[in-house]
Amino acid sequence: MEISLRLKTIAGMVDECEAVADIGTDHGYIPIYLVKNKVCKRAIASDINKGPVEKAKFNIKLENMQDRIECRLGGGLTTIQPGEVQGIVIAGMGGNLIRDIMEEGVDKFKKSEFAVLQPVQNPEVLREYIYKKGYKIIDEELCIDDNRLYEIIKVTYDNKIENIDSIYYEVGKILIEKKHPLAKQYIKIKIDRYIKILNNIAEESESSNRRKVEVKNKITKLEELLKCL
Repeated sequence: MEISLRLKTIAGMVDECEAVADIGTDHGYIPIYLVKNKVCKRAIASDINKGPVEKAKFNIKLENMQDRIECRLGGGLTTIQPGEVQGIVIAGMGGNLIRDIMEEGVDKFKKSEFAVLQPVQNPEVLREYIYKKGYKIIDEELCIDDNRLYEIIKVTYDNKIENIDSIYYEVGKILIEKKHPLAKQYIKIKIDRYIKILNNIAEESESSNRRKVEVKNKITKLEELLKCL
């Protein structure tokens, strides 16, 4: 079974362990890949919708892995027990939704050793939550798949709130520190997006002027990060 570069990059950030839960599993590709490559001994493929769970069951049966991968139907982390898995994967959702899943299942996140998160939008919302709620970012990755750039964040809970410049909600600090080969492209995409937002703030009012200042500051800080690369 061949999986996309996005999924392969996500799977590559999963530590070897006994068990992993893939929340919002869709076709069950990540659990199959992890078990097949002996990254984990068993996995839970979980989704809130019946259709994806049935697809995952079908694919798992094709690979003859029914004894090692269990499919569960339910929302967020309601399908697992605290301490049942060492790793959690949540990929292909918006940053707001991932944040909400983390908050609603916080006791289960605290009991896990790590989580690999891949927001498709609003990563800044997710990073802000991570930093303010006592999580530590262990690593970050970028990949381009089907002409789209994806951000992947690996975290653990260490109960330490880190005060950090808000620009690192926008751009992962680790990506800058390790001078990721896609970091420049990644930052330029964000700068272009904020320039478009700035150009669309047409109304002259106190609130719109505040918004303009806020966006201009983000553009300036992003340009400064580019110089670090």
